[in-house]
Amino acid sequence: MIRVGFGYDAHRLAEGKPLVLGGTAIDWAQGLEAHSDGDIILHAMMDALLGAACLGDIGLHFSDTDPRYEGCDSMLLVHAVKEKLRQEGYTVHNVDCTLVAQRPKIQPYIPEMRTKISDALDVALDQVNVKATTTEHMGFTGREEGMACYAVCTLLEPEHHRGG
Repeated sequence: MIRVGFGYDAHRLAEGKPLVLGGTAIDWAQGLEAHSDGDIILHAMMDALLGAACLGDIGLHFSDTDPRYEGCDSMLLVHAVKEKLRQEGYTVHNVDCTLVAQRPKIQPYIPEMRTKISDALDVALDQVNVKATTTEHMGFTGREEGMACYAVCTLLEPEHHRGG
């Protein structure tokens, strides 16, 4: 059986912060305001993975009020989510993430993002997709006030969950 999960995250852009997307440092003047590193690609993806397994969301597991996660590298959280899924017997089948941002253009960074995500989830590169779109200057992303990301994933369900 296959289970599907959906995730979404958005953060406001801020001067003087590093921009990290998909575990990759992006050369850009602004970063994303957040308790952790603000990596909305990884955050949306983790919510999709946790949702597919009915394990809540990243806020449940990694509260933004917990000082342990202040400035945290979100890739560390991806490893923790992968371990939670493994403990429940789930296998990641694929992930697909769509960044919504007017700028910067992330196409040159996508191969590195995909590699980092596939390595973190211990899946093949062709099981990870990252892409981007603009909103043609509409809404908060179009006005360059922030960025958003949507993610969907599929998990293979463990045997003990079937039929019950």
